[in-house]
Amino acid sequence: MDTVLLIRLAGLAHLVSLTAMFYAPVNLRWDEELASLPRLLRQMCNVYQAYTGVTIAALGLVSLFCAPDLASGIPLARAVCAYIALFWGARLLLQRTYDFAPHLKSVWLRLGYHGLTGLFVVFTSFYGWLALR
Repeated sequence: MDTVLLIRLAGLAHLVSLTAMFYAPVNLRWDEELASLPRLLRQMCNVYQAYTGVTIAALGLVSLFCAPDLASGIPLARAVCAYIALFWGARLLLQRTYDFAPHLKSVWLRLGYHGLTGLFVVFTSFYGWLALR
């Protein structure tokens, strides 16, 4: 399979992964759980989630629409791919600090959790490879 197509598929996978960001606040009952926090902290949680979501969407859109450029291997393409790999690598490291177990109550939630973790590994590896090749 050619590299440009793989980059586009990875871009699409970025956008699909955003569904988890929309589902998490509902499943984790953020409105109820965060209600006891001071207003500023609630606002910061919402801003951080939105900022992260917009970043993931941007990474996906860049991968979808600039795939030939990312595959070119020019220094800017390598830098963008390195950033994407570092972004997802950091997310993988942070994942180890979360206690998801009490919230993975159904087979579908467990499958989704492990599927997303696998996707983070793929993103880190694939974009890392693009940056270093």
